[in-house]
Amino acid sequence: MSKKKNYVVGLDIGTTKICCIIAEVSPQGEIEIIGLGQSPSRGLRKGVVVNIDGTVESIRSAVEEAELMAGTEIESVFVGIAGGHIKSMNSHGIIAVKNKEINQQDVDRVIDAAKAIAIPLDREVIHVLPQEFIVDNQDGIKTPLGMAGVRLEAKVHIVTAAVTSAQNIVKCVNKAGLGVQDIVLQQLASSESVLSSDEKELGVALIDIGGGTSDLAIFYEGAIKHTSVLAIAGAQVTNDIAIGLRTPNAEAEKIKHAYGCAYSALLAEDEGIEVSSVGGRPAMKVSGQILSEIIEARVREMFEMLNHEIQTSGFEEHISSGIVITGGSASMPGMAELAEEVFQAPVRIGTPMGLGGLIDVVNNPVYATCTGLIIYGDRCYKAGKYTELQGRNLFDKIFSRMKGWMEEFF
Repeated sequence: MSKKKNYVVGLDIGTTKICCIIAEVSPQGEIEIIGLGQSPSRGLRKGVVVNIDGTVESIRSAVEEAELMAGTEIESVFVGIAGGHIKSMNSHGIIAVKNKEINQQDVDRVIDAAKAIAIPLDREVIHVLPQEFIVDNQDGIKTPLGMAGVRLEAKVHIVTAAVTSAQNIVKCVNKAGLGVQDIVLQQLASSESVLSSDEKELGVALIDIGGGTSDLAIFYEGAIKHTSVLAIAGAQVTNDIAIGLRTPNAEAEKIKHAYGCAYSALLAEDEGIEVSSVGGRPAMKVSGQILSEIIEARVREMFEMLNHEIQTSGFEEHISSGIVITGGSASMPGMAELAEEVFQAPVRIGTPMGLGGLIDVVNNPVYATCTGLIIYGDRCYKAGKYTELQGRNLFDKIFSRMKGWMEEFF
């Protein structure tokens, strides 16, 4: 157990890369990053596992690299989940308080009441996130413990995922020889490391642009209000470059990282880029302006779709802090400028904060989800809320629920 409690491990299983970060928690509670490993992802499409063996191999490779750097072996990890199958909704629960004073059992009961909604059999709840509590019509309460009251209400945000997608992620991690401490929504994890508490209080929209999906989370008054996943991201930009410049996908990815700019107005001088052709044809020279226009068209479309999602969520007026963009594609020049033009709001690029150790190595939007998983995991350990997931099947759920009841009575 001491081994588990000293180390917190985040595993970001993405569409283009798999990243593993090992952190050590000091006796003072500070999180020190001691190991980082990553490998290309060979088994996911748009955040969903499509090849188990390829995914397992990529996970092993990333974990071994991180273990080598940290000089330690790890047993279990906190894993991020994304994909078009993720759905979310807001719910509301009401209970009567038994002893006129609210205790932890009352809080648990009201959250259970809020999550008692009809969910299809092929979906499972991965998060129930309390937004606020209401005691006898007094709203805006964050922690009602110890308060006097007769009626307790809770507003919660429920995130559900396809059962098979969640099971396949757990299966891949287990096959790689690791336990899964918890599955965490990727934009929720990213918010832990890139957003400040002031931004969450004032209202902010976090956009995590990965390889296969763009994840949106809206925070207001310190709580998460809306989440959604858009199946258009960095991989589509690469694909557009490959088609537009008639070059292989691997070459298009290299060109995107080396010369990509999401806002063509920023290009000062045009030197031209040498592009490899397919089928043994000679390489050709293309202007940087053409490349930038290809990228800008797709990124603008993506931002417009996300802007529409923010408008339809009903929280557009509440994001006073503006927009924070993070994820692998966020580090491309011109992203913030183009986003400001589309969203008509202040935009910043979010990088991990609040960590020690090898922070210079992970000070990049690419590692937002992985570092966020570590902060989330550390908080779970401190609160004593963690249960290792194996198959995430019905029997495991029933057993853990019965175990909870036994602990309550004895």
